Amino acid sequence: MERWLGLPELASEHGHRLDQVTGLVHWLMLILFVIWGAFFVYLLIRFRRNKNPKASYEGTKSKASTYGEIAVAIAEVILLVGFSIPLYSARVDDIPKESEATVVRVKAQQFAWNVHYPGPDGVFGLTRIELVDAATNPLGLDRSDPAAKDDFTTINQLHLPVHKPALIYLSSMDVIHSFFLPEMRVKQDAIPGLEFPVWFEPTVTTAEMRQKKGDDAYNYEIACAQLCGNSHATMRGFLTIHTQEEFDAWVAKQQEELSEEGGDEFWG
Repeated sequence: MERWLGLPELASEHGHRLDQVTGLVHWLMLILFVIWGAFFVYLLIRFRRNKNPKASYEGTKSKASTYGEIAVAIAEVILLVGFSIPLYSARVDDIPKESEATVVRVKAQQFAWNVHYPGPDGVFGLTRIELVDAATNPLGLDRSDPAAKDDFTTINQLHLPVHKPALIYLSSMDVIHSFFLPEMRVKQDAIPGLEFPVWFEPTVTTAEMRQKKGDDAYNYEIACAQLCGNSHATMRGFLTIHTQEEFDAWVAKQQEELSEEGGDEFWG
């Protein structure tokens, strides 16, 4: 599906359903384009000047266009009610339990993605606005909080295991941003003062995607899909999908480096 639509390679469990709806919309648009295009050509020929030298102010009387508009409306209702709304409802209603998912927080800011991992205890430490430092502690993580002792953060680098739900709590520190993972078919606005849960299940590791594309340097990209300032184009991050063993090893490495830092903030 993604090939003939020109979409990025698919790498999430739910993505094929989104691609299916996108494909149906394109089919509808193609059918309409052909029908209305043919109708337009027919009108050019049927009402050409040499066949109609005198203008008729009554015009033709037909209900064909009305029937056509009703058919299009029915098709759109079917797409909306039969496909789009159930798909959206399933994503909203079936958010995985935190105990069954990899849980992280992503805070957007001009012009970076701050990723907060809860550490082995699975509990996010407190953050305090007075501790925020753009250079050393943009999230304002309070290391005096026991739950924050094993927390670690990264900038523009999101790491997740494959074949396990990823639950991301998304927010913004300044203006509206949009968290966009093309291959995962994920896009969600990050709005100041609000926190949104975003979830998906990766199905293709970064290594597998590199092999599939024949590009050893390929990375999943985290893009900002909402104009957020004069350096919007530079707000770019990367998503790395590991095997579970690789992810566990990566987390262990962050803990080791955090320990070597003496509990200071670690930027991966």
